[in-house]
Amino acid sequence: MLRTLPDDDVRAILWRFADRYDLQMLVQSARGVARGPVARLVAQGGRNSHEWTPEKHQLLTAFDDAGLSAVGLDLEHGGFIEGPKNLALALVAFELAWVDGGAATSNLANFLALGPIHERGTDDQRATYMRAAAPPAPGETREPWRGAFALTEPIPYVGVETGLLGGKLRVAEWQEGQEPVLQVDKRGRFITGMGFADFVSAAVDSADDRIKGSCMIILEKSDPGVFDRGVPARKLVHQLSSTRDPAFNLRVPASRIVGGYTIKGGRIVPNFTHGEVIEAVFRRTRVTVGLMTAAKLVSAVEPVIRYHRGRFRGGDHVHPGSPRFELGLQQKEDVLHRLVDVWATGEAASSLGFEAARLFDELDPLDRQKDQYLASQGVTGGRAQMKALAKVAKTALEYLAESAKPEASRNAERYQELSNDVMVRYSVLDAVANVICPAVKLWNTGHGANVMREAVSLMGGYGITEDCPGFLGYKWMDAQLEATYEGPEAVQRRHLSVSMTNEVFLAQFRVWIGEMRQIASEYPGTIDADGSKLYQQSRQGVSFPLADALAWILTARQQVLDVLHLQRHGASHPVVAEQLPTLVPFLMDLCHVQSARAAGEVGRISAELVYGYRRHPAWDEQGCASCYVADELDALDDLIPGIAASARFYSDVVEVDGGHADKAGPCASTAGLEPFLRLRSKMDSCLTGARLAKDRAAESLAHVMIPEALGYPI
Repeated sequence: MLRTLPDDDVRAILWRFADRYDLQMLVQSARGVARGPVARLVAQGGRNSHEWTPEKHQLLTAFDDAGLSAVGLDLEHGGFIEGPKNLALALVAFELAWVDGGAATSNLANFLALGPIHERGTDDQRATYMRAAAPPAPGETREPWRGAFALTEPIPYVGVETGLLGGKLRVAEWQEGQEPVLQVDKRGRFITGMGFADFVSAAVDSADDRIKGSCMIILEKSDPGVFDRGVPARKLVHQLSSTRDPAFNLRVPASRIVGGYTIKGGRIVPNFTHGEVIEAVFRRTRVTVGLMTAAKLVSAVEPVIRYHRGRFRGGDHVHPGSPRFELGLQQKEDVLHRLVDVWATGEAASSLGFEAARLFDELDPLDRQKDQYLASQGVTGGRAQMKALAKVAKTALEYLAESAKPEASRNAERYQELSNDVMVRYSVLDAVANVICPAVKLWNTGHGANVMREAVSLMGGYGITEDCPGFLGYKWMDAQLEATYEGPEAVQRRHLSVSMTNEVFLAQFRVWIGEMRQIASEYPGTIDADGSKLYQQSRQGVSFPLADALAWILTARQQVLDVLHLQRHGASHPVVAEQLPTLVPFLMDLCHVQSARAAGEVGRISAELVYGYRRHPAWDEQGCASCYVADELDALDDLIPGIAASARFYSDVVEVDGGHADKAGPCASTAGLEPFLRLRSKMDSCLTGARLAKDRAAESLAHVMIPEALGYPI
């Protein structure tokens, strides 16, 4: 039986930061803010107002004091973490969202505003705004700058498409030999951080023949013109973040165009369109949003256990030591099984989210090396780069083919050469990132929000009260907003439907299938959900469900890999090693439960697509061709007694007068579908043992020790 809930040492190994002391300390700092100032503010009713109050504003100072405001900054700009920071930002978001999603958003909003500048800004822009956003050093008296990201447009056009912009950019003044001055007219809707923003990264489109295309541009509150923060959005969720509907009518120098510009033929040509900028930003920040929902699910486990065990205590006939007193609702299998589903979903969502964060930490330096290589080859512009990367894809396929072979069968020299090729490594990781990023956002926030409702329901009426332990009602509502952040499910499905057919990803996916089969042979207690065939994505009725299926597979796979990593590396950790004999079997049971659910979802989706797009036979000549005819069947009955009765029970029969069973048409034939039927049958048989695993996990939940009191609010 599982003895205690997984602790920080276990999580550090699971999520691969056990060797990063800086990240371990960062987690503790973020937790101190979350379960201290944030939890107290929520408990005191801080979420009951749409306004950005002085009490909420104090959270920004708490973020600064704990170093959370500097997590995303480079060392030369006032940061303290060297190298890529996706995993660091993900861990901070996870800890803050463990208590309140709005608090996590308030901290992340500044990094979202800095994202365009960090990813595509000029050196001067990065130095200016990154340093301004850094918390003051000892002895400094300045206030750090906060930013906001303005992409969406006002109602009625809010959120229609990121490619359609209402913000307009014109030339206000352009004197010969001097920098152009631009006029920006922009309105925003649901812009996070606007209650305290000092600058805004805004997406605008040209409304002037002297400016080409769209761009991102930086606006400051001191610019000449109107910097109207707007009225607060009347949200029901994320009340610890400031969300307003601003309006801007400002004059700004052209040097504020993110990434700079060139002059060609008397026209201002931004070096990056707004689409190119937000693509670089969103593919990373979507991961942190997905982890915010994952944190909610995992954080729900302890409060639900506590509520179930104490449900009947205090009653006249409930005495200490009795099963009703000690276990409460946990005497019943139903609540245990439902909580296992919640926990398994939270673990899987966390595994996929942190894997994506680590992937981007690995990809970021390769991305810059790729840009440097292409520039050295004279390859500039989006189309030219796409052609160059398409050529690299062929070499990447060769690398994946070699990597799939047993080590003894590889061409060692060629494999090493390909492994050291920056462009090949970039091609493979980029193809995977383009799938995993939307999968995290789609599955964690979409499916996660639905499972969070289940967690709330396990608290009974207590779940929708202000004083619900763990603030589960608030978290359930917050999850609905996180599902729409940076693109709702449809946007993620569209992204996945395109990226999952990339030939490099498909080759990598086949390698993963082989790896999971190997794991299944070594650890027969786990199961592997085989993916279905990927069909063309020209119809969203096909491609979108397949995107959902792929997200289920990726999530279950990463959960298994994390537990195996814990088993292999936890033994060398003195504290974790003691927990492994009970912890690993429990976590593996959660993997079994989640993999079975993934297999069921993949099977359902695949069956709907395979059968759903076949025309059902009708009671016509073509449809009845495979039916028995009554008089012929009666004649056969003389030779094979009982066949007439059997055929009428199992098959379709047309009577002599043309009558038939009262239904839409004869049963559909499965001719030609034998390969799918074999795969489906094989996958269904792999569910063997899944319910036994769920029973074992449920039994552990009834006996696991939990702390005397919840760690917040205090």
